[in-house]
Amino acid sequence: MKAVASGELLIDFNSIATDSMGYPTLEGHPGGATINCLSVLATYGAETSFIGKVGDDAFGTMMKKTITDLGVDISGVVTTPDAFTTLAFVTLDESGDREFSFARKPGADLLLTFDEVNLSVLENADVFHFGTVAMTGEPSRGTTKQLVEYAKAKGILISYDPNLRKSLWADLEDAKEQMLWGLEKADVVKISDEEIEFLFGLDPQAGAEHILNTYPGIQLLYATCGALGCYYYTRKCSGFTPALNNIKVIDTCGAGDIFGGSAMFRFLSLGKDASDLTNEDLMDITRFATAAAGLSTTKHGGISSIPSLEEVKSTLWRMDMDHFVL
Repeated sequence: MKAVASGELLIDFNSIATDSMGYPTLEGHPGGATINCLSVLATYGAETSFIGKVGDDAFGTMMKKTITDLGVDISGVVTTPDAFTTLAFVTLDESGDREFSFARKPGADLLLTFDEVNLSVLENADVFHFGTVAMTGEPSRGTTKQLVEYAKAKGILISYDPNLRKSLWADLEDAKEQMLWGLEKADVVKISDEEIEFLFGLDPQAGAEHILNTYPGIQLLYATCGALGCYYYTRKCSGFTPALNNIKVIDTCGAGDIFGGSAMFRFLSLGKDASDLTNEDLMDITRFATAAAGLSTTKHGGISSIPSLEEVKSTLWRMDMDHFVL
């Protein structure tokens, strides 16, 4: 299997402690929504390539080395001296839920143009994954849209996670417009309960059904509900898988991305079209993904918190789910 993603490469500075005045002690971790997702696939053995842009700085160099060490091909990553690699500062509440503040005015990731893209990385790709963080401004918005259209024209499966970060949008109506554009183009969608509420004012189940009724191109949809679990849908099957429980949540940063990457890995491993998935297949996919995502919340960071395949398998076996064939 081969997966390609485009989007942002950035450094998450995660809060690991707070002093007496309320200021956080921060720990740097490699991240970015789409690279978190792709890194899961690389960690689990898929062929992967990334399309993006970083600054000609220490953090850009570290990001490229980190994902190269995971096995991600970076021949589609461009380096620029004109902007810094984006930094994201992540603070947490008492339950481990995160809030983002970005140093990105602009970050290097926003400056990627389509004529800089190495389109050869899309050759023989099974899936192309994108989100909307790269669509918060130009030229990366236009580049992302051109990449989606290019991949669709080549018959590549389109995977999409809206990944709403409100603080990055100057106009939330613009955010809605771009997020809905993504739904129009996608074959596989991972969307959170918060994003469904933002777009449609609906609960996750009603929202997922509305999306399927409105966007006929979507063949597989996951509506994630954080610590509760996720609803899953195809045109033939639907159901709900509870989240991993009895874990100590430290940091939820990247958990949704890790769910998405894990679900995509398991889906591609089955070698089926979405239309051919049985309810048992979908249960297997989502149990695997919820286990991986849950395990990731016990560590800090996005890429840094990806559990190994053996960790996921061991967790599933302990839960008497040893019917998984991996």
